[in-house]
Order: sequence, then structure tokens, then C-alpha cells
Amino acid sequence: MTQLRFYDTMRRTADPFEPLGEPVRMYSCGPTVYHDAHLGNLRTYVFVDMAKKVLRHTGLTVRHVMNITDVGHLVSDGDEGEDKMEVGARREGLTAWDIAKRYEAGFIRQCLALNIAAPDILSRATAHIPQQIDMIATLEDKGLTYRTGDGIYFDTSKIDDYGKLTGSSREGFEAGARVDAGDKRNPTDFALWKFSAEGEQRQMEWDSPWGTGFPGWHIECSAMARQYLGDQIDIHTGGIDHIAIHHSNEIAQTECCTGKPFAHTWMHGAFLEATDGVKMAKSSGEFLTVFTLEERGIDPLAFRLLCFRTHYRKRMLFSWKHVEDAATALRRLRLRIKTLNDEAEAVPPTSEAANRHIARIEAALRDDLAMPQVMVELQTILKSKALEPGEKLGLVARYDSLLGLELRREIDGPLPTDLAKAAWEEATRAGGSDPVTL
Repeated sequence: MTQLRFYDTMRRTADPFEPLGEPVRMYSCGPTVYHDAHLGNLRTYVFVDMAKKVLRHTGLTVRHVMNITDVGHLVSDGDEGEDKMEVGARREGLTAWDIAKRYEAGFIRQCLALNIAAPDILSRATAHIPQQIDMIATLEDKGLTYRTGDGIYFDTSKIDDYGKLTGSSREGFEAGARVDAGDKRNPTDFALWKFSAEGEQRQMEWDSPWGTGFPGWHIECSAMARQYLGDQIDIHTGGIDHIAIHHSNEIAQTECCTGKPFAHTWMHGAFLEATDGVKMAKSSGEFLTVFTLEERGIDPLAFRLLCFRTHYRKRMLFSWKHVEDAATALRRLRLRIKTLNDEAEAVPPTSEAANRHIARIEAALRDDLAMPQVMVELQTILKSKALEPGEKLGLVARYDSLLGLELRREIDGPLPTDLAKAAWEEATRAGGSDPVTL
């Protein structure tokens, strides 16, 4: 059997995956819940879902943690401007807490529609303030922080390999910094704790050894990953937009706290780019979601199929024609499988021809999630003259739950969502919070 390989952003190679131990410890950067996640965000979560399912498919156990950023993510990469939660609250005339609940629930509903399985632990940043404060205190004790007028900052000049995830030299990384230094000592320094402005009553703020305020975005993920997965993890996932800043900052602060390499494998999904003049940036006020697809009568799983047609590390183009073509293809797949079910008398023993198809699918799954090849192989199976209808049906059944496309929908009907909802609710409880209303 082909060995499982994943591409690691740090090493820039697709290497055989060797777990640090069991279970495989996997952390995923979740949404900032000031607005709905858009299809570009959800493309990343589809790839994360497949990575987790393939790990389990190969016989490994996985402990998967995903965060909910419900405080501390500012509107600029330079630790300036407002907290996105406060912006969302003002936009909709709600409290920041209610905004967080609304869009966390919306995120989960979109994941359910795309058959994205719940993590084992869904952890909110606001439920882990003490862990973040403790981690900042450790960095302070090591002489890696300093105070400015607006917060406590990590001094990136104190470490030699800051930005190593980008593959750039320190000089090149700093030369390309996108923000002004302001009161910071270095452009790449980042906030660990932000002070509430004098005379301001924030909706989300906490006492700390440094003053009343709130945590920076980056410290949240480091603290929650350590809380539930320990000092070292096997896999950390996110979008490629996280590489230069968010994940570089996570690495710096975590490794300085622990003295150990943080993640063995860094996996990043590429961008989705719209070609119909539709914006994917939330700042535009107009962007596509699963809810947009449903309003147009498009099965959300057509988008999941569309994601499988492009490798997760390659730029994916979105247009209405692309997703409508995928919806048509999904309908035809399901109808073809219903026809096979009507024709099949029984599922015969697996033939040599069927085993060859299985081997090719397994090889593609294990080759850094080569989903385009998997989908080509599935079409080849359905068109094969060497396979009996029952064999084809058996091969589809073997991979249907893994793919999450509900290929047997015309036979079995839509999958019930009760168990999937319960899993998301349990994940929230495991993260120390009450679940939102779905």
C-alpha cells in the first residue's frame, strides 16, 4: 500500500507522514465569527475535512482541534484598528457576544451543508483567556516582550529564525513587512495583549497583569493548541494567507515558550478566486456563501465536488458556470449510481479489475490528497466495461462516506443531520463552552 504523504509548507516537500505518536494531533485555524465564512474560507475547511478523513481511513486515530476566534482579531495586520467583533456588533446593532453566537452558528450550518465533520474540540478564544495570559507571562519571564502605549508586544528581533515558515531570510521578511512600525520596535513585532483605550468600555475585555484589555489574535491559537494537544502537534492547517503573519507568529511565540518545534507538518490551502465579478473579501460587503448557493437552488455538495476538481494547494477558480456544471455532474453521478443499483443483482466478490481501481484511488488519496485523480478514477469505474454493476456499486459504497458527496442520495435519500449536529455540539462542550443554537 502506498505510504501517506503530505506537503509540508516548512520543508517545501511532500514527505511520508510519520506521526509523533497516537493519536495524531491536528489543529486547524477556525473562523473569526464577525461575519459569515465565505466560499474561499470554506474551501480550506473542505480540504481539512479530507485530510482528517484520509488519516482515519488509513487506520490512524486523530484528535482534531479547531478554534473559534470571537475576540482579538483586529482589522489590520499591524495590530491597529478595531477588533472585528466590535465592528460586526456595530454593523448589526447587536452585542459582540451575540454577533459571535450568530456567526458561529452560521459557520456550523455551512459546514453541515458541505458534510464537513465536526472537530473533536471546538474551542472559543473567549473561553481560554487564562491560558493566553499564562503563555504571555511565560514569554515575559523569558525577556521576549515589551510594553507600548497600547499593549504588550512580542519582540521578534530576539529570535534568529522568525518568519522561517515563509522560506525567506529575515532581511527579506522585514523588507516586505506590510505595516508601519509605529510604537513597535520592529515592523514584524506583534501584539500579545492589547489595552482597552482610556475611557473606553469595550464589550469584550478582561483583567490581566498588564492592565484591562484583550488578547491578540495569534496568542489564542497557540494557547488553545497547547491546552488540548500539548507542546508539539503533528499537523497544523490553514489558508495560505496565514503563512506570513498568523502562523509565523504562532511558531515564534509557541516555540519560545516550549523550546520545541511546534508542528511537524504545516498544511495550507490555496485561494479561491471568483471570475464572475463577485468579491470574496468580506470587506467588500458582498461575498459568496453556502447560503448564496442554496438561494440559487444549487446543492451545496456541488461546491464540495468543485473543490475536488482542483488540488487544494492550487489556485481554484470559481464562476457560476463552474459550480452549475459541478451540480449537473453531481446529479448525473447520483442518477448513474441509482441505475446501477436497479441493475445489480448482488455485489460480487472483488475482482482483480476492481482491486486495481482500489489501488489507484488509495494511491491518489495518500499522495497529498490528490482528489482530482480520485474523481477521474471514480468516473473510470462507472464507465468500465470490465466491471459488473454490482462491483461498481460496491466500489462507490466503499468511498461514498469518505468523499462526503452523498452519491447514493437517489437510493437512500439525503443523509440525516441529527448525528452531525450532535457532534458539533459535543465538540463545543469539549472546548469548555455551551453550544450555539443550530
